[in-house]
Amino acid sequence: MRATAPSPPWRALARSGAHIARLAIDALIPPSCPVCGSPVAAQGLICPACFPLFRPIVPPLCNACGLPLAVAELPSGPVLCPSCASRRPLFGRARAVWLYGGAAKDLVLRLKYADREDLALPIGRLMARAGEELLREADLLIPVPLHLRRLVARRYNQAALLAHVIARASGVPAAVDALRRTRATPPLADLSREEREASLIDAFVVAPRWRARIAGRRVVLIDDVLTSGATAEACTDALFSAGAASVDVLAAARTPPPRATLA
Repeated sequence: MRATAPSPPWRALARSGAHIARLAIDALIPPSCPVCGSPVAAQGLICPACFPLFRPIVPPLCNACGLPLAVAELPSGPVLCPSCASRRPLFGRARAVWLYGGAAKDLVLRLKYADREDLALPIGRLMARAGEELLREADLLIPVPLHLRRLVARRYNQAALLAHVIARASGVPAAVDALRRTRATPPLADLSREEREASLIDAFVVAPRWRARIAGRRVVLIDDVLTSGATAEACTDALFSAGAASVDVLAAARTPPPRATLA
């Protein structure tokens, strides 16, 4: 089991500042459901009518990839799904808020493609809650980067927006320009896992000015959707090459498993 380092004093101050900022935002902008716009008690909450449209990821989970396990009683200690038991991911742990599909898919796609940058706030806050265990141990948040051409076309990187929100909520600093995508890669949705991995070889590097600051740090990689894990592993490989002590992954949603079983 990984030892949990005590939180430095600045982390507590940052969390206090984030709390004050949340109160100020809620006072200026009445909290509303990010799906339908109905009033809610606090920013980031989903109203009771829309909540059943989502499939939240709840324990029991695979300790590595974070997929839910369809087992009521688990043995003591961390457990792995069959896939991770046969091939452990390069990153340490992955966590996400929802299974990808339905309302969760609609929300993520609106953030990603429909210029709904405002959705980063409620989604990021929910990610901070879902990833609380990872964030308690983290030194740095790093978003998965877009290639420059795609960034220019889209005008923003949704993973970077989420990283900023999570940083404010958790007090863990975000390094939004630490990773770079060296070349444009083809859309991964229709590729097999092997094809995805091949297309991502050497696709990510750590920016030279960040290498010394990443060395020895515990990093949480931020992304909107975790699918096969190929992109997360390629980013993790680049971060380990720069000397990162550990890399975990936090996403808004992840694709459902073919079937959830206990290894």
